[in-house]
Amino acid sequence: MPSRTRARLTALAASLVCAALAAPCLAQGKSRLVDCRVESEGKVQVSGKCRFTPDQGGSFTLEHADPKRTVFFGEVMSVTVSVVSPGVAEVRGLTRQGVNSRWGEARRSASDRACWQGSDFKICAR
Repeated sequence: MPSRTRARLTALAASLVCAALAAPCLAQGKSRLVDCRVESEGKVQVSGKCRFTPDQGGSFTLEHADPKRTVFFGEVMSVTVSVVSPGVAEVRGLTRQGVNSRWGEARRSASDRACWQGSDFKICAR
């Protein structure tokens, strides 16, 4: 194979690899405002608009609707629902102190697919 053809094929292969690696990142991070509700510690912490940032496999992060406000509620800056298998997720809350606290496992609600229910919390995003 001539060196010019080999160089073109190498460049094409490198471009395809870069595009394949970048594609999931482009789909992630496109945040939008949604209606959300976060219940924990026996009370409603958030009810109204919040910023929803999707991630791979149905996972997502919720933050304050105003991007200039760093606190979502209390000491919590964001809540992340990480889907680990169909209908099952791990939920964490990132605090102002930088602690990524584990809230626990949550199951997707059969009656309201926008909601995830844990042992002592519930998160809904529509």
